[in-house]
Amino acid sequence: MPERAAGTGSTGSVETVAGPVRDPGATLMHEHIFGLSPEILWNWPDIPEGWDLELRAREAADKLTELKGHGIDTIVDLTVIGLGRYVPAVQRVAELTEVNIVVATGIYTYDALPPYFGNRGPGSLFGGPDRLAEFFVRDIAEGIGDTGVKAGILKCASDHLGMTAGCERVFRAAAQAHRATGVPITTHSHSASRGGLEQQKLLASEGVDLSRVVIGHAGDSTDLTYLEELIANGSYLGMDRFGINTISPFEDRVATVAALCERGHAGRMVLSHDSYCFNDRFDHEVVRRRHPDYHLLHISRDVLPELRRRGVTEEQIHRMLVANPRDILTRREPY
Repeated sequence: MPERAAGTGSTGSVETVAGPVRDPGATLMHEHIFGLSPEILWNWPDIPEGWDLELRAREAADKLTELKGHGIDTIVDLTVIGLGRYVPAVQRVAELTEVNIVVATGIYTYDALPPYFGNRGPGSLFGGPDRLAEFFVRDIAEGIGDTGVKAGILKCASDHLGMTAGCERVFRAAAQAHRATGVPITTHSHSASRGGLEQQKLLASEGVDLSRVVIGHAGDSTDLTYLEELIANGSYLGMDRFGINTISPFEDRVATVAALCERGHAGRMVLSHDSYCFNDRFDHEVVRRRHPDYHLLHISRDVLPELRRRGVTEEQIHRMLVANPRDILTRREPY
């Protein structure tokens, strides 16, 4: 396990691209600014999607500024290695908008690790120490690359394949980095197979306080028994794919949040879309036609009014959008 990291920022604050803030305000906890495919962009720069940093940064900033007008102050950008994280572009966006942006460290894979890590470390082709936690801690304590931007959250994933050997290495490294730095953990989980429980079990085995964990994509499930089991184990639920109605329709997503609020669980949920300002992996026109609500304004425009109509109180909405994210993101002491 890494030693406690020095220089990780003061406790009691939230690390953003522009530096630490005391109060992030209304926060969407699972979004993305850019999803990029570097090798495609390097080798076929004329693809229709195109990549011009200044153009895409201004487009993204315009979307975030519009979001600010709908009452959202902060977004958590969970783009990590495996999704095309490029923090210099996110820095430019942050210069152009008043919305706070929290960035993440971690690795996104459902199966094997990227070869750089897959060929190094215990049980790999070349063996040696597992340096994943070291890399994650560096992003948190020193900053990402040469940007000086410090990650404010750890991201790890498992999906329909379950906790593969590669995923397990990432989860264990995230747990170690979490304990060394005090920053929270959020996950990508597969609700259909109740995958959040497996994630909790592994993180707990590494000594993680599960109240410092968000089980992402829990909102894909309508199984209240499963969701309440995740809550009973201590974690927050990421009700964070509003607008992706092919996995779970709008009606089911809002009904599930309303039911959990009625059962007294508003203090254990956060809201988001899992949307992108720009993603070269998708055909934008196809996405627009198939997912017309898959955008940053859907929660403000559609979800919150429907939750209110179903009896969710302003206090509960404030808890899910403001108080819970602040509690999750505020830096704690290592342990």
